[in-house]
Amino acid sequence: MNIAIAHIALIVRDPARTAGLFADVLGAQVIADCPDDLGHSQTFAKYGGVWFVLRQGDGPSCRNGDHIAFEVGRDELKTYAGKLATYDVEHFMAREDTALYFTDYDNHVFELDAGGSLDEVLAGTLQA
Repeated sequence: MNIAIAHIALIVRDPARTAGLFADVLGAQVIADCPDDLGHSQTFAKYGGVWFVLRQGDGPSCRNGDHIAFEVGRDELKTYAGKLATYDVEHFMAREDTALYFTDYDNHVFELDAGGSLDEVLAGTLQA
């Protein structure tokens, strides 16, 4: 059986605004204003080969450590950090500047990881 992530759905107050953040900072492909069967506003954004369904509603009230991470090149982190500095979202470098964490407008946390793939990291751990 071949299983892959089809999409990730996030509840956000303003789907178009969050999609704009993803497009401007990450270069995400965006398909805007596609109401669902019940008439709820939703926008689609694709980044890193994954579609995000951004549905209108009240997002999480707080952060809890859950996050979505993408692998990027180390040279890209400063570019992303520079772009994030122009938005009203929290962002910070971590792990000796090999990871950039940022939030969207609704407490969802994202990581841009340049510290090697998790497969590589775990392979090193398992061999040690």
